[in-house]
Amino acid sequence: MKVGHTMNFSLRTFPLLKRSLVGVMTAVLAAALSGSNPVRAEETETAPQADLPKAMVDGNGPGWRVLTLEDFVNVNCDEDTWTWEDNMFKCTGSPVGVIRSHEFVKNLEIVVEWRHLKSGGNSGVFVWVTKESVTDLPKGKLPHGIEVQILDHGYTENYEKSGKKADWFTSNGDVFPVGVSDMTPFPPTAPNGKRSFPSKNLSKGVGEWNHYYIRAINGEVRLWVNGEEVSGGTGCTPSTGYLALESEGSPVEFRNLRIRELP
Repeated sequence: MKVGHTMNFSLRTFPLLKRSLVGVMTAVLAAALSGSNPVRAEETETAPQADLPKAMVDGNGPGWRVLTLEDFVNVNCDEDTWTWEDNMFKCTGSPVGVIRSHEFVKNLEIVVEWRHLKSGGNSGVFVWVTKESVTDLPKGKLPHGIEVQILDHGYTENYEKSGKKADWFTSNGDVFPVGVSDMTPFPPTAPNGKRSFPSKNLSKGVGEWNHYYIRAINGEVRLWVNGEEVSGGTGCTPSTGYLALESEGSPVEFRNLRIRELP
């Protein structure tokens, strides 16, 4: 093309260009009228969700200390219900009852590994147990406090064999108040609205070690099962009390029980 030559054309000369421009103008006008920006094709595709971080807290570091049987007082179990062997708590499960810490604890973190030795086993960790409920507590009874349940999957199977529906508990880390204690549970919840059900089923079966990380601060309890947060609650009353381990009818073992008390 020569310099200075004027290019003279109209949209009628290029019908394809005309259609393209009309299409673009229509899309821009529609987006303006709707008050939104045009959506790109790649934006409509769902991006893969990254795995959430896990909190496999091991209880090592500043402020953490190991708990042994010497850190607990027998409340209403037999003398041989709880023993300390091979650096772990061993519990026969009989009779039903608890051992408790020597002193009240308000704000704390706990890590513990546990395993049931019999299918259908039941146990738990209590926080903020009241003094009144463990005073002269008879055998076969449990104290008042917030229970972080430790239940084997076989318990559900055995319960449903009786013809009942196991819809009011799970075997993957329920958290709930016992007795006069109260708590607003995190969802999902049991039908009666009292228990916090786990958001995931992460507990391992009988004979396998499970890891719990429990954080109880300012009236709020949160539970991580095998590295992932699953359940808990807030507005707990009371929000101070004893730490307790539960014996409830079946042999269970605890190891690497550690605590960090917080301000």
